[in-house]
Amino acid sequence: MTPTEEFQELRPLLFSIAYRILGSVSEAEDAVQETWLRYQAVGTPPESPRAFLSTVVTRISIDVLRSARVRREEYAGPWLPEPLLTDPYEDPVRSAELADSVSMAALLLLERLTPLERAVFVLREVFAFGFPEIAAAVGRSEAACHQLAVRARRHMDEGRVRFDADREERERLAARFFDAFREGDVDGLAELLAADVRMIGDSGGKAPRFKPVILGAGNVLRVLAAFAPLVIRGGGVLEPRQVNGQPGSVFRDRDGQVLSTWALDVLDGRIQTIRTVNNPDKLAHVGPVADARQALREANRARGSAN
Repeated sequence: MTPTEEFQELRPLLFSIAYRILGSVSEAEDAVQETWLRYQAVGTPPESPRAFLSTVVTRISIDVLRSARVRREEYAGPWLPEPLLTDPYEDPVRSAELADSVSMAALLLLERLTPLERAVFVLREVFAFGFPEIAAAVGRSEAACHQLAVRARRHMDEGRVRFDADREERERLAARFFDAFREGDVDGLAELLAADVRMIGDSGGKAPRFKPVILGAGNVLRVLAAFAPLVIRGGGVLEPRQVNGQPGSVFRDRDGQVLSTWALDVLDGRIQTIRTVNNPDKLAHVGPVADARQALREANRARGSAN
């Protein structure tokens, strides 16, 4: 197998490691590309391309995360990970675990960890790397990596979000939710929301939004009831998709351009959290991005004409 073929075979794993460390599709893609450039520059082929490439992409991701932390502290409003519609790394035996590890809830928990803790946790708990491999990847002793893993696991367990185990049931509930939203069925929406449901929006200050965080079924329901007619009359389209391994949707304007993504956390047969990413800078990898403010003006005009 040529070096190019080896790299292409491992690319899904490398991207999935980088994305879980960084929470950014664009930064993960850049990290993988930089890994390829360094691989090309190696004089003697490594004995284990997997170990070598995993180490390189992990170290690049740690460095990027350290600088990204500063930018995230200055971010306008709530910060959410860039939405991921398809995780290229597949393992049928562990598909459910992999999907939950890339959920927005899990990635937000990872934000609490130091870059080293985050890298060790991802390599160990998500991808089942051995401690010798992890130690080489992060440049620490095996004993230190054991300690980092213990601390990371403790932090993650303290805040871990549970999801309904039946993934098909989650999808059915999400389908009911989006059908009710599309039809403006307020009663139908009310039946699906947990009493303490949260709606969190990431606009980065670059797109229209309601309040950054909306708490409680009554408040969320009022926002959904007000927003649904704008989407419907404006010709908006709901495209059900898996978003970060959880049921969700891509919202598009009448021309098919992306307005936002929504991801739903489902537990005990109710929607616990709705996370919307509206920041156009975080949507370019999903497809051509719409001018959300223009789409909102057109929807308001359409509503005015209808009245």
